[in-house]
Amino acid sequence: MKKSLSLLAVILMLISTALAGCGGSGNETTSGGGDSGVTELTLWHMEEPPNRVKRFNEVIEAFNKANPDVQVKAQVQSWGDAYSKFPAAIKAGNGPDMLFTIPDYTTLLKSLNVVQPVDDMVEKLDEKHDFIDASLTPYQYEDHTWAVPVFGMVQALWYRKDKFDEANLEAPETWDDLENAAQALTKGDQYGIALPASKSMATDQVIYSFMVTAGAKDVIDADDKVTFDTPETVKAYDTYRQLLNYSPGDSNTYQWGEPQAQFNSGTAAMAIEKGQYLSAFESESGRPASDLGVVPMPVAEDGEEGSIYYSNGIMVLTDDQKKQEAITKFFDYLYEPANYAQFVNAEPGLFLPVTQTGYDSEEYWNDPVISQYKEQVEVLLDASEEGELFGFTDGVSPSIGKIAGPNYIAQTLEQITTNGMSPEEAVEWGQQQMESAIE
Repeated sequence: MKKSLSLLAVILMLISTALAGCGGSGNETTSGGGDSGVTELTLWHMEEPPNRVKRFNEVIEAFNKANPDVQVKAQVQSWGDAYSKFPAAIKAGNGPDMLFTIPDYTTLLKSLNVVQPVDDMVEKLDEKHDFIDASLTPYQYEDHTWAVPVFGMVQALWYRKDKFDEANLEAPETWDDLENAAQALTKGDQYGIALPASKSMATDQVIYSFMVTAGAKDVIDADDKVTFDTPETVKAYDTYRQLLNYSPGDSNTYQWGEPQAQFNSGTAAMAIEKGQYLSAFESESGRPASDLGVVPMPVAEDGEEGSIYYSNGIMVLTDDQKKQEAITKFFDYLYEPANYAQFVNAEPGLFLPVTQTGYDSEEYWNDPVISQYKEQVEVLLDASEEGELFGFTDGVSPSIGKIAGPNYIAQTLEQITTNGMSPEEAVEWGQQQMESAIE
């Protein structure tokens, strides 16, 4: 019996050796540390609308087909989980190799010591494609670059040209113009403007555009010194409070979608938002594209030009060298003008190019929506050059995520609209909350 078992063991060993010598089919997968096979990469993004998911997948599938030694798999996540659930999952080893991000979120993840510097990747891409400063600067601090910018978002004032023509009004350039137009266009069932006033990132963003144009862009500096409580900030909140008189009564429930719906239906004549207003305007309003007006954010007296600008990027979380080489290959493919145009036009006008080659490419401008709204897109691209983001205007605050996450800018407005505080009292309250959050 022992002799039979020994013979069987020898036979099995010979079979195993023979199979190993065949070298496999060449389709093995590797986590990045092997010497052969396919390198698999996982990418998490939080762009949930089906059209964006579909376009991202098309670009990724084209890359995978052109690069059979690297396979990228995209997984759709939610911004609603990004601050609460992602950190624990990543620390537990269940995170992705690449993760979409915005500047304040990068500071949060970086504090977990999981974000890898991407200096070399960005340097090579910058030499070839030329990143715009507003997209790259928020990710550059502590002697490294912490994310690769992929698209930008900027706010502007959208207005219904048909409504303005009926009222014989010009597009607003100043806050006084804006208030006068909002008042004149509020009549019957029509409101002059639709503004978000909920505890949300949407409200944070619009209020911050008012803060920028009031001269109050510096909320917190690189040393985590909070400078929120200023006369300019108070002026921004006071103006926002007054404009809410010309916004629908349920504005305290609004985030991104509701102002756009009111605008497209003709219930509101103005809104302040990013470039997602392009794609749906004609189908939802029943009006021609020429009726969609957009101008830079109106400026306060003694204020400055600008508005909020979000550079969206991709962080690298893996420190595996082979995976990083594969990620470099993916970025090289993504930023080629034809591929990049397809990518950013997943949501035309909302996702703006962050490279000069992206701005200049025929493929970008030939997109059906972009070509139809060329003048409006040019306004957005110009506004990007003046874009700002709280926590990144005076160095980079390492604690900005603790202010952005709880929506303290929006909560400050709630103290006015819900709790009856004056703008001065509310801004003082906001200063105290922000200081407590970063202690």
